[in-house]
Amino acid sequence: MTPPSGSKRPPSDPERPPSVDKLARSISHLDLPHPLAVEVARQAISTGQIESIEDLAQARRRQMLMPVINATGVLLHTNLGRAPLSAATSESPSAAKGASNLELSLADGKRGSRQKAVGDLLASATGAEAAMVVNNCAGAVLLVLAALASGRGAAVSRGELVEIGGGFRIPDVMNQSGANLIEVGTTNRTRIGDFEQAVSETANDLALIMQIHQSNYQIVGFTESVPLADLCQLGVPVVADIGSGLLDAACPWLNGPPPAWLASEPAAKQALEAGAGLVLFSGDKLFGGPQAGIIAGDADLVAACSKHPLARALRPGSLVLSALQETALSYLNRAGEQIPFWQMTTHSINDLTVRAQAILLALRTGHDASTVATEAVPGGGTLPGVSIPSVGIELRGEHVDDLRSQSRPIIARVTSQKTTVLDLRTIEQQDDQYIAETLRLLLATDQPPA
Repeated sequence: MTPPSGSKRPPSDPERPPSVDKLARSISHLDLPHPLAVEVARQAISTGQIESIEDLAQARRRQMLMPVINATGVLLHTNLGRAPLSAATSESPSAAKGASNLELSLADGKRGSRQKAVGDLLASATGAEAAMVVNNCAGAVLLVLAALASGRGAAVSRGELVEIGGGFRIPDVMNQSGANLIEVGTTNRTRIGDFEQAVSETANDLALIMQIHQSNYQIVGFTESVPLADLCQLGVPVVADIGSGLLDAACPWLNGPPPAWLASEPAAKQALEAGAGLVLFSGDKLFGGPQAGIIAGDADLVAACSKHPLARALRPGSLVLSALQETALSYLNRAGEQIPFWQMTTHSINDLTVRAQAILLALRTGHDASTVATEAVPGGGTLPGVSIPSVGIELRGEHVDDLRSQSRPIIARVTSQKTTVLDLRTIEQQDDQYIAETLRLLLATDQPPA
């Protein structure tokens, strides 16, 4: 019998939705915290997707941070966290799993500086008098300008007034610092005379000259720029924002000469040797560490930055500092193989080919997958136009969505020929078996019925 209008449905009514709590508990096996399971249950009820509760729960889990496999061929993929950290870094004795001497001097038991331990290592690695760390390179630019040029002039070539990721622009960052931007030269041509004029004009009250590396773009054709060493002869402190974070052009941490693709990349050690007062760079690019902004150079300039109120707002935590410490120690020990970024760059084509053939052999199919020559790129806003020869696995058709939906997502790319490529240069060798098993199941599912 149909219940009267406005009356409650009996508990046995099949159209009555289950309770939120009961529905949330039905997905407890998915290891989703109960408050989040409750959110998913409410979503399922409100949208009429009760039968799809597990799919909704899985989708909620995939909104959280989780490990993925970078098969894109982009070594410093910004969307994937840029430089990967090694397991040794996160498991090292300095990793902040419990208490650490972050701001404690073990020599006298008094409060110490969180900057000193890692700062001293970074200074040694770059050949600087002193160094300090902030949260990212944009933060380093902001702090340096605020501490050294607030209310005064900072000269920059018009060809270096760049926009970085997310739409943030150097002129805007400079404006927030309180420094007065003095634009020098033109977009494509800036000469030493342009800077000499900027220095000589007393109205500019020039506190520093900033040179910003064109790390994510190129200006070609009718161009001219001023070498860093020449700028350092003008009697004004020069701040070199090299961005990408190459420590030393000689790459002494590698077995062999520097890679050819680094030929035009500025390095911290050489910038300081050329006379720069400070050098700024990112921790999660060519340095191969966690996201951070590193300020290295003259001790008095670093000290002025460390005393500015913004230094506290921009300071990093113990996890970042411990990861930076382990990365710096690898450099000082000349153990580049301990830094995942440099591991990726030094794999030989022969080694990558052998790995690719082993994966294909495990697939037990020769129709839908093959090896292919690829070109990996540094990525992360570094080395525009540079590529590194590599080897990949090519699948017929577009499979990026299926690969991304795996329990451990595999992030691949689609070519203009509508094939899917997994570049082995950015895949850790220990993941090859997982790649092979995933592709075997994927291609088996794709096979048309006999």
